[in-house]
Amino acid sequence: MISKILIATRGEIAVRIIRTCKKLGIKTVAVYSEIDSASLHVFMADESYCLGDELSYMDTDKIVSAALKSGAQAIHPGYGFLSENAGFSRACREAGLIFIGPSPEVVATLGDKIRARSTAARLGVPVLPGIEAVCEINNEKLYKAAQNIGYPLLVKASAGGGGRGISIATDPGSLFSIVEDVASLAKKYFKDNNVYLEKLIPNCSHVEIQILADSHGNVIHLGERDCSIQRRNQKLIEETPSPKLNFWQRKELCKAAVKIAKEVGYAGLGTVEFLVDSLGNFFFIEMNTRLQVEHPVTEMVASIDLVEEQIRVARGEPLGYGQGDIELKGHAIECRINAENPVTMLPCPGKVHRFHMPGGPWTRVDSHVYAGYEVPWVYDSLIAKIIVWGRNRKDAISRMEHGLKEFVIEGIHTNIPFHVLVMQNRRFMKGEYSTRCAKQLFSRIARQGLIEYPDGLKLPPV
Repeated sequence: MISKILIATRGEIAVRIIRTCKKLGIKTVAVYSEIDSASLHVFMADESYCLGDELSYMDTDKIVSAALKSGAQAIHPGYGFLSENAGFSRACREAGLIFIGPSPEVVATLGDKIRARSTAARLGVPVLPGIEAVCEINNEKLYKAAQNIGYPLLVKASAGGGGRGISIATDPGSLFSIVEDVASLAKKYFKDNNVYLEKLIPNCSHVEIQILADSHGNVIHLGERDCSIQRRNQKLIEETPSPKLNFWQRKELCKAAVKIAKEVGYAGLGTVEFLVDSLGNFFFIEMNTRLQVEHPVTEMVASIDLVEEQIRVARGEPLGYGQGDIELKGHAIECRINAENPVTMLPCPGKVHRFHMPGGPWTRVDSHVYAGYEVPWVYDSLIAKIIVWGRNRKDAISRMEHGLKEFVIEGIHTNIPFHVLVMQNRRFMKGEYSTRCAKQLFSRIARQGLIEYPDGLKLPPV
């Protein structure tokens, strides 16, 4: 029985988890850093504990101690921080706490991107050409292996996530310094300096499959999400279904995702991520063993509360339905609202003077921000997500454009104007976009004349 859950994360996702817990009659415990004391999740939870400085969300001992002190039976890691840390999952289990996610053994296998690649390859799922565990390879062997794969190459942290721990090597001269930089960053943020190389595919699509599994061997998928609109390897816009997949491609991707989950005895919510090239070939890149930032678009088309399903699975309950019972209806789009300058993409922390969220049928906003809130500089710039549903993609794009224009955030810059440009972009409207689309739009900002927007922010015409 789970009657109280500690939420080991911050921001909008902590607020979102609290809402489902309240619906289920489950008490909630918030943890927060000193700089986060005014965050909305602290006020919404039934009780809260200050962990310390800004890095304390990564402190396993403090979080477990707070859970035991509060009398919580379970910990929900949200996303980011310790959500894909096998050591944290194991520490919860050793303390007699339920970790709302897969077992530490599964997290160690799939949360580690090198081991996940090996698992997919062993099952016959295509993976990108690459080199694993490059920290153990000397310079000469590394250069030779990289040359055999061909430049450009992605240098990726094995334990990375959220767009962090990824860099591009375009030639042999930059390779080793980039490997060292990524390894150093990975050590700092993920406590793991293992990195690997992967072939960079230009003009591809980033498509992920949402899977859900229980501890009784049942595994289903809830369709795909297209996450190709990105900047600096971090997603900005997600939608479902993908406008670029046909029936057979979708079927094969979902089949591969379920196959991987079944192989490792997965139980919980997870996302299997793929790249799809211009010819329709797909390649496994990683699996996220947690709730995704973009999970609301799946909730919109499936009419399923994914956080509630996580809690049910953690209780040991069977799913209670099979693949044939899942009906995905309509089209959903999510835009991530970041506190950053939409031209330079630089963070823009500061005090929010006015905060007005859009409303209306089939429009949802997830946020932890309010008028008077001080956006801190030390964390990710995500401050809100707007999610819309439409009967079809055209309807959803139109609803998103209107919602974005109604969204008012004053006191700081946000990327809302950029999202408006995307919704008005002809290539996006036709579904003819790739992972390079956002970069091309930003290039257009520098290339074209600028126009004045009502709030004084300068942006280019579409």
